Amino acid sequence: MKGIVKAICIGSVAGGPMQEVSSAEAVAGQGLKGDRYSTGEGSFNKGKQGNRQVTLMNAIFFEGSGFEFKDSRRNFFVEGVELMWLIGREFQIGTARFRGVKYCDPCQRPSKLSGKAKSFQQTFFDRGGLLAEVIEGGVINIGDEVIPPPKGY
Repeated sequence: MKGIVKAICIGSVAGGPMQEVSSAEAVAGQGLKGDRYSTGEGSFNKGKQGNRQVTLMNAIFFEGSGFEFKDSRRNFFVEGVELMWLIGREFQIGTARFRGVKYCDPCQRPSKLSGKAKSFQQTFFDRGGLLAEVIEGGVINIGDEVIPPPKGY
């Protein structure tokens, strides 16, 4: 089943504010152009390139949560696709291709940086999303489809 991109966020500096954008450019082996993780400056991979290049989260979990997409520090917010099924599999968003790496545990950092008293970690327990790596660069826009591999892949 195909999903759809509902929002995109980029943060240029570790600990700095996230910006909602209408499109983003994915760079193979790096992440999203202009995002802190594409340069190895993200808080969870400072100084090294890792497989934490982009993050995806289910947009529906934000309804009534008290958090905005940008509060989560994630990159893509999608609907209509089971993110955990993408672990170890290649998928496409816009003209870029990705590989799901692992589940992304929610932590307390989003609550601390957003200044919200509510716990991000508790609110999104077991709903933290997906870490993925960019295997082929391209452009992603809000409204683009998330195309998973065929079943049985």
